[in-house]
Amino acid sequence: MFLVVTIIIVALVFDFLNGFHDSANSIATVVTTRVLTPTQAVIMAAFANFIAAFFFTTSVAATIGKGIVEPTAITPQIILGGLIAACIWNLITWYIGLPVSSSHALIGGLIGAAIAKIGFHALIVDGIVKTFLFIFIAPLIGMLGAAIFTSLVLLIVKNRSNTGMKKTFARFQILSSFAYSIGHGGNDAQKTMGIIALTLFSGNLLGSNFYIPVWVILASHTAIAIGTFFGGWKIVKTMGSKIIHLNPFEGFSAETASAVTLFITSALGIPVSTTHVITGSIIGVGTVENYRKVRWITTRKILLAWLLTIPVAVFFGMIISVIIP
Repeated sequence: MFLVVTIIIVALVFDFLNGFHDSANSIATVVTTRVLTPTQAVIMAAFANFIAAFFFTTSVAATIGKGIVEPTAITPQIILGGLIAACIWNLITWYIGLPVSSSHALIGGLIGAAIAKIGFHALIVDGIVKTFLFIFIAPLIGMLGAAIFTSLVLLIVKNRSNTGMKKTFARFQILSSFAYSIGHGGNDAQKTMGIIALTLFSGNLLGSNFYIPVWVILASHTAIAIGTFFGGWKIVKTMGSKIIHLNPFEGFSAETASAVTLFITSALGIPVSTTHVITGSIIGVGTVENYRKVRWITTRKILLAWLLTIPVAVFFGMIISVIIP
């Protein structure tokens, strides 16, 4: 029982770091465009992360809990090793200011821990392949959605003055940032829910059926909301100005496209990377307006970090699971 409690605590720490690391996704555009102050932005984003608990089902959590490693083969040591590996990678990438996927770090950590403790036969290949594919699909969806949305809005407002557009989209951007934060909380908090529920299931504390208890839902949304409130400011700078320098219209377009993507994927139970979606959306907006505005050197660095996330987390998961008795 002590090990189960320890894992739940570490899972909530991971959830906090997820919010802390990914708060930039929610607030970078609205802070960089100076529509909201940093304090106002994190309060709004944290509140949206929490109330997302009441907007979505737990289908993403079920995918995480049952779709990567065979639930009947998993042990508390594997879960703990995966969580610690994900936390380490989150802290490293936060320190250097790179927006990577906490979800992929967690999945990679679990894969590595399972391989070290049990072997490759414990892995669910279909779920892992789907995860790898969405490293590329998620940002492309965000990019395409943002490009289409930006093009349509530009047609609608083509006769508006720059001053009028700035004022209008500054107001709209508050709504789009709030909607994105709900989508972020709705998708990302469920990864922690899945892990905690998997821990309870492997410890025979859920009975014969896998499900997500209500207290797990509320605890996960609370932890990610607190993490978002404290904010990982190093990544805010990367997201808000090092990819492209955003104005309110561009921020609104990127956030709206991302929010729609996250609402749809959460409803379908697909655990996408919220980081990949918003980054792709920002690039999509910049490409439509003027592809020269996109800082492609920064974009290449981010893409490299995305590709490294799962392999590095697998390595960390394997090492840590060997250390854990």
